[in-house]
Amino acid sequence: MRITILGAGAMGSLFGGLLAEHGHDVELLDVNPNHIEQVRNHGLTLETEGKGTRVIRLPISRPEAVVRRPDWLILFTKTMHTQGAMEAVRHVLHDQVMVLSLQNGLGNAERVARFLPMSRIAVGVTTVPADMTGPGHVHSHGAGHNRMMMADARPSEALQALADALTQAGLPSTLDASVQAAIWQKAAFNAALNTVCAVTCATVGQVGRLPQARELAHAIATEVLAVANANGLEVDARGLHDTLDHALDHHLQHKPSMLQDLLAGRPTEVDAINGEVLRVARGLGIDAPRTQALDALTRLRQSLVLDPR
Repeated sequence: MRITILGAGAMGSLFGGLLAEHGHDVELLDVNPNHIEQVRNHGLTLETEGKGTRVIRLPISRPEAVVRRPDWLILFTKTMHTQGAMEAVRHVLHDQVMVLSLQNGLGNAERVARFLPMSRIAVGVTTVPADMTGPGHVHSHGAGHNRMMMADARPSEALQALADALTQAGLPSTLDASVQAAIWQKAAFNAALNTVCAVTCATVGQVGRLPQARELAHAIATEVLAVANANGLEVDARGLHDTLDHALDHHLQHKPSMLQDLLAGRPTEVDAINGEVLRVARGLGIDAPRTQALDALTRLRQSLVLDPR
C-alpha cells in the first residue's frame, strides 16, 4: 500500500513508522524543519512497548514538495490547519486517492469534502497514545484502538484493507458504522483530559492521582455526552468513562496534545473540541458549565503563551 501521512507529529510519525516497519510504502509530510532534517538524515526513532527502540528509514518532505500519488492519505494535521494542508497536496489528489481523517475534534469530514467527494473520505478516532520526545523521536507508552468508517457510511473494501494493515502493524483497527458517535466519544475524552492537563501542566497520571481532578474529568465528559445525545447520537457512556479511567490509571506519563502544544508555544485545538461542543450545545439550548469553564481557561493560557505581554 502507498500511504502518505499528512501531519507527521507524534501520532502521524508513529502510524507512519509502524506501517513502514511492516512493509508498506510510506511517506511522511510535515512542516517542522528540525523533524524533517532529523528523519531525513538519521531516520525516525520509534520507542514502543514490547519492541523497545529502533530506527525506521522512510522519506519525509514538506507537503507542497510531495510528488508521489498515494493510495491513502492519512490526515493527522490540527483541525485549524486542514484547509492549508489539503491545499498544499492538492496536486497529488488523483481520482482514486482515499483520505482517512484521524484528527481530533468535530467537523473534519466536512473540511476535507472541499477537496474530495464524501465517497472517498473516511473518518475515525484513535485512542493510541504518542509523544514526540524530540525531532525524529516518538514514544508510545500504552495500548489503543482505531475505529473508522467511510464518511458516507457505505461499506468499503479499501478501508477494510487499510484497517487490516494498521492492525498488522500493531495499531488495532476496526470498521465501525457508529463512527460519528465514536468521534463524539473521543471529543468528550479530549474535552476532559486535554483541557484539564493543558491548564494545569499535569500529565494524565497526575490528574488520575487526585480524586477531585479525576472527578472533574469525568464530569466534563458527561456534559459532552449530554450534548451528543441531544444531537441524536447514541454514545457509549460506560465505554467512555472506562476509557477515561484506563488512561488515568495507565497512561501515567502522557502529555495530551493540547499540553504539548502549549509547552511548544503553539495554538491548541480547543476551538475544534471544546469550542465546537459548546457551539452545538448553544444551538440545542443545553448548558455545559464545566466544559465552558475549561474552554475559557485553556484559551486564557493559550493567549498568554502566544502573547505573554
